[in-house]
Amino acid sequence: SYSFCTLLFVCKLSKMSELATNFPHSETESTVGPNDSHVEGRPCDNDLTNLTDIPDVCSAPLTPTGDDVGTNVYGDDFRNYENSARQDAVSKNYFEDHTQMTVDVVKQKMKKWLKFDHGEFTIMEVIDLLDDLIDESDPDNELPNSIHDFQTAERIRAAFPGEEYDWFHLAGLLHDLGKVLSMWGEPQWCVVGDTYPVGCKHSDKIVFPEFFEGNPDSKHPVYSSKYGIYKPNCGITNLTMAWGHDEYMYWMLKENGCTLPAEALAAIRYHSFYPWHTGRDYSYFETESDAVLLKWVTEFNKFDLYSKSDAVPDVEALKPYYAGLIKKYNIDGKLRW
Repeated sequence: SYSFCTLLFVCKLSKMSELATNFPHSETESTVGPNDSHVEGRPCDNDLTNLTDIPDVCSAPLTPTGDDVGTNVYGDDFRNYENSARQDAVSKNYFEDHTQMTVDVVKQKMKKWLKFDHGEFTIMEVIDLLDDLIDESDPDNELPNSIHDFQTAERIRAAFPGEEYDWFHLAGLLHDLGKVLSMWGEPQWCVVGDTYPVGCKHSDKIVFPEFFEGNPDSKHPVYSSKYGIYKPNCGITNLTMAWGHDEYMYWMLKENGCTLPAEALAAIRYHSFYPWHTGRDYSYFETESDAVLLKWVTEFNKFDLYSKSDAVPDVEALKPYYAGLIKKYNIDGKLRW
């Protein structure tokens, strides 16, 4: 049981608007396949289907496994969602997400945010804004998100040294900048936390899966089925994800002409898709090309997660290096957000 919520609260949740009914009503009749833009307002994009395989270049033991993983800043296991030091805040955030994140909500958020008309800021200005953001979904850390961005980037830089992989360093810096949506009025439940597809059955590999009982889509005849609005093997990039910072930042970079390679954009877009890259659910949606996508996302995740226990870096000393990369990959100056 969780101290912040009761069954009464679940029952009193505002009813979501009636969901669209023009989708097929059985798993076998789903019509979505590669190149389909199946949810209104979702851009169609296949830029992540032809990635270069990941190299074997790590020169430092910075991707721990097993007993070498260590503990988070609280001396606890990483990703403890049962009794962490931040349990109340974390479980509340996921309760709000799981009971409210629907196909209709994702449509609304796409319509609102993918216009990129909310202001013009540089990358460093947005990083500075994140000095005031503490991720309410994170059981491992309560440092400002701006610090974590540099921690991740520096871990990657140590393991993938040199100019050849400097784009991977920059991906580490950029991966969470979409959380700035929380600084512009969005509640954290639809910005932070693990992501998952909407329009199909919720996986039990998603943290706090019991909270989906209060989600209207869990009662929908199509959205609650295994394949939902998709076809088997339609491709991970053809899934419409729960709205959050990953999806926003991916499209924001593309909108502004970022020249990072697809491998970096893949890590940014799917780093929070834990039920897939770690839980290995939703494999029935994969194509052959998704095997390489999974490798890059999984590799990135090691630096993202385990860097949270690292010492706080000297951000000011690091800024000139990353400013150079920002310019190199064509996202210097004011960008549309």
